[in-house]
Amino acid sequence: AFLPLHPLLQRTLLLSVPRGLASALGRRQSMGSLVLVARENGPGSRPTILGLIVARPLNRRGSCWEVQHLRLALAAAELPSSPARGHTASSLLREAIQLAPGAVSWIASASSLDHNRLALLRENGFQPQRTERLWRWSIGDAAALASLPAPLQLRPLHRRNAPLLWHLEQATCPAPLRQVLDRRIEDLLERSGGHGWLLIDPDRNEAVAGARWIADHPGGGHQVELSVHPGWNHLLGSAIEVLLRRLAPKGDQLWLLSDTDDEARQQWLAQLGAEEHGDVVLMARSLWRRQDAPAVRGAAQR
Repeated sequence: AFLPLHPLLQRTLLLSVPRGLASALGRRQSMGSLVLVARENGPGSRPTILGLIVARPLNRRGSCWEVQHLRLALAAAELPSSPARGHTASSLLREAIQLAPGAVSWIASASSLDHNRLALLRENGFQPQRTERLWRWSIGDAAALASLPAPLQLRPLHRRNAPLLWHLEQATCPAPLRQVLDRRIEDLLERSGGHGWLLIDPDRNEAVAGARWIADHPGGGHQVELSVHPGWNHLLGSAIEVLLRRLAPKGDQLWLLSDTDDEARQQWLAQLGAEEHGDVVLMARSLWRRQDAPAVRGAAQR
């Protein structure tokens, strides 16, 4: 069950040394992934691994964290003295929430068919934010694509036009989820790794659509976040197809999420030849932490 996570775990272990040095030398704590392992000491010399959780911060300030992986050993439930699988997963999740430095909100994703995972998240205070459908688009030969509507321009994502992407994300993200994610301009740039394209209206100096790389998908290809301004949904068609084709070459695969209530985008993805791969529920929870008395008094004086 843990074999696919070995590269991630090794990289996290190796990066813990320089991150620890950076935290010791600087005032600001270096944020890295948090990995917790649940084990049971049996009669033998080697402990039995029951499960593990991998969490990571979603912004530089570490105010929002994401449950990246939560896996249990396949044979853990077969041991007569081992705790229940649900108890192990809940203990790992609660411990990660307590240990994450500076976290005030958490998000996690689960398949709409994974009732055990959804129940586990609800028991630990997570509430559903939105349900999205996962699509996989295999990029084939491009037909005769129409030119972009005037005066729109296609521009690569970089630091100078990143504020336009941030304003676009603010317009497309629901207000409750926007507060939970707490993203700033530098967070969008860091998460995308500089791989992104924007459709910009130069007359209004605003981005009407954007697509950026999020991560490499385990099934092959790339996970992409596609954002279209609510007032520009008529661009779903050749204009957005040109935008997506700039992210990956022919023969590659793009994984996109579409809100289940967005019928226009789902119809367009189906016409594009994308394949459905189930629904994903995005869950989130906020934390309330008691502040120290000196910090409260200092804020009141200011």
